[in-house]
Amino acid sequence: MVKAKICGITRLEDALLAERWGAWAVGFILVPSSRRYRPPEHYASISRALGPFITRVGVFQDTPPEAVLEAMRTARLQVAQLHGDEPPEWAEALRAHFPLIKAFKLSGPADPRLADYPADALMLDGASPGSGQGYPLEWLEPLRHHPRLIVAGGLTPENLGPVLALRPYAVDVSSGVEEAPGLKSPQKLRAFLQTVDNSGSIVETCG
Repeated sequence: MVKAKICGITRLEDALLAERWGAWAVGFILVPSSRRYRPPEHYASISRALGPFITRVGVFQDTPPEAVLEAMRTARLQVAQLHGDEPPEWAEALRAHFPLIKAFKLSGPADPRLADYPADALMLDGASPGSGQGYPLEWLEPLRHHPRLIVAGGLTPENLGPVLALRPYAVDVSSGVEEAPGLKSPQKLRAFLQTVDNSGSIVETCG
């Protein structure tokens, strides 16, 4: 059963819509250079408003472990996602406290050795995460059978079908369901989640 992960949520109303439409998790961008960044205190208010059956994910890039842990606790998050060039020892330090997703940007076919990184799930993204830039699905083939592979990069409600047919662990979308960076379109969000749900999947929303 495929989960769906939607990144870039900054507003309570978007998180509540995702929860209402069956989202498995929401996540929050904690990368200061991102247009979708908000401080941990902002996300804490959203976390408190959500119910107990939706997971909160924090997205970081090249942030030292102690700073990640402080932000995770302040924002009341449950899963950490790393999107930079973090060394494996940083991941190991974080996994002592939270489950971990590690994202890698693809500029060609996936390197099978990425599966050796110490993480609980592996995400493959486009060269410019959050830009809507995709890549050929053939690039996933070396890691297609990874037990917790998350596919990201250029996904929309309209092009989601071929990705779901691969039956990854999860799919990830940000700009593909937005009106503007950090502002979700209710129509696109619902269409994306319904497409995943209609495939017999579980829905996860991030960011």
